[in-house]
Amino acid sequence: MLAQNVYARYGKNKILTATPAELTLMLYDGCLKFINMSISAVDNNDVEKAHNNIRKAERIIDEFQATLDRKYPVAEDFDRIYVYVKKRLVEANLKKDKEILEECADHIRSLRDTWREVMKRAGNGSGTGGMAGEA
Repeated sequence: MLAQNVYARYGKNKILTATPAELTLMLYDGCLKFINMSISAVDNNDVEKAHNNIRKAERIIDEFQATLDRKYPVAEDFDRIYVYVKKRLVEANLKKDKEILEECADHIRSLRDTWREVMKRAGNGSGTGGMAGEA
């Protein structure tokens, strides 16, 4: 129990002290985590768990869309990807389709890896220029 409290405090502090770029990376990681948990739930025929985790991934996509900085032309490209992935997540949720979930994970993983590279080039998370919305 004590270890859980320490871990929870560490997680909260990590979020509170993160840069906007680091928060974006955390959201990508969280989205991937929820999609992977959905895949596992589909494998185990746990419909409710699959549904709940897909919805969590969808809410992260919603956050990405809401925080896009539209003054950058690349924001429209990100938005198109987010719209597509969200549409596929909805479809995966209706069908409980593992292949669609894996496709969504691939797209999010690609975005996350690109974002990580942008952070590296910008100096570990500072000065990202709002490319993906600085969520």
